[in-house]
Amino acid sequence: MRFRPCIDIHNGAVKQIVGGSLKDEGDAALENFVSTKDADYYARMYQRDALIGGHVILLNPVSSDYYEATRRQAYAALSAYPQGMQAGGGITADNAAEFLEAGASHVIVTSYVFRDGKISWENLERLVHAVGKEHVTLDVSCRKKEDGYYVVTDRWQKFTDVRLNDRALNDLAGYCDEFLVHGVDVEGKISGAAEELVRLLAAWDGAAAVTYAGGIGSMEDVRRFAEISQGRLDFTIGSALDIFGGTIPYAEVAGANKALLPLASELAV
Repeated sequence: MRFRPCIDIHNGAVKQIVGGSLKDEGDAALENFVSTKDADYYARMYQRDALIGGHVILLNPVSSDYYEATRRQAYAALSAYPQGMQAGGGITADNAAEFLEAGASHVIVTSYVFRDGKISWENLERLVHAVGKEHVTLDVSCRKKEDGYYVVTDRWQKFTDVRLNDRALNDLAGYCDEFLVHGVDVEGKISGAAEELVRLLAAWDGAAAVTYAGGIGSMEDVRRFAEISQGRLDFTIGSALDIFGGTIPYAEVAGANKALLPLASELAV
């Protein structure tokens, strides 16, 4: 169980947004926080604190007028902390290598793999051929329906028919090194983790690492997450951190990484 930091970039600025509010039309989103600092500032901070495997997320589509400004910010972060962070947003087999060359350890992919509401095994194989399974993180962020959690794509706006369960994770794990899972329904709301989703992910007995994101708003929420995940999942916090306008001291969470492993073991007993 490790803390994975994040840098979310929207319209050329580092932001924290309410996840379900993101819209391609007008590049709109409800904002929790807009930073006056550039992405490389945060990347250097994470490097200083030896936080590995965080996520640089480009929240604008390639078609957006803001995409180039967002990509420049992302590249600056990756260059500031080479091999220390992963990059996601608009990644395909055609451009994945560029992000690795810019300094990313992994590329994070959703919409390219989940096409027209289904898994595109052809695109998944193309991606793995282009950069190697060891450099791929699949984003299976999801929203809840009555019968379970379903993967959503296109900046979390479109449901697929892929229900997140052991079978889906097992099938996809052969093509990636890690999974990233945002609980989109609670993302940015600082209301606690989506516990049903956390339990589902923690129960999966697969080899790929899994990072959960969404809703963690306090150190008590971190302890609760450690308990219900049995220490088997990594986690990220965005809006709740004081560096993004929240109340949780970043220094406390960053310094807690070593302490979280025995904490998770203790709570899992």
